[in-house]
Amino acid sequence: MNRTALVLGCLLVATPALAQSVTEKTGVNSVLGIAPTTPDFVKQVAISDMFEIQSNQLAERKGNAAQQAFAKQMIADHTKTSSELKAMVSDGKVKAELPTALDSAHQSKLDKLKNANGAEFSETFDEQQVSAHKDAVSLFERYAKGGDNDALKKWAGTTLPKLQHHLEMAQQLERDRTNTTSESKAKK
Repeated sequence: MNRTALVLGCLLVATPALAQSVTEKTGVNSVLGIAPTTPDFVKQVAISDMFEIQSNQLAERKGNAAQQAFAKQMIADHTKTSSELKAMVSDGKVKAELPTALDSAHQSKLDKLKNANGAEFSETFDEQQVSAHKDAVSLFERYAKGGDNDALKKWAGTTLPKLQHHLEMAQQLERDRTNTTSESKAKK
């Protein structure tokens, strides 16, 4: 416990740019409600969109009917946000680097989905979608409230309701799967 407090204290005392980059990666910013830097926000959004598109492409092939319908919506919506973000970066409104590949954490999640089938796929997919959308909602809320780029801040605010709806949809997918599993076990 003391070690955690010491690490947190050191991170909070560090320079703001360094603290935000390090703490965004470790999740400390989310816990503290601190807005990410513009480069961190852009990187996290781009990786999140890539993960959403790729994981939902798998769900279109491997998921149940509800997951397939969800996947079509996620692919369309996250392709749109990805295009909007790329446009803001390419026209100079936002100064940041766009990653071209998933980070190791998201690649690991995607690999887990690729290797899963049937009930294991459904459970893993639903859990990952809920988690990913909780993270996205937190990221967008924090940037919309305290981001340092006005154009990106406005975009985060206008995109947020769609992400909140995605989270609700993902949570419903998970509830429906859990209820179906429970009902199946009760019949046996």
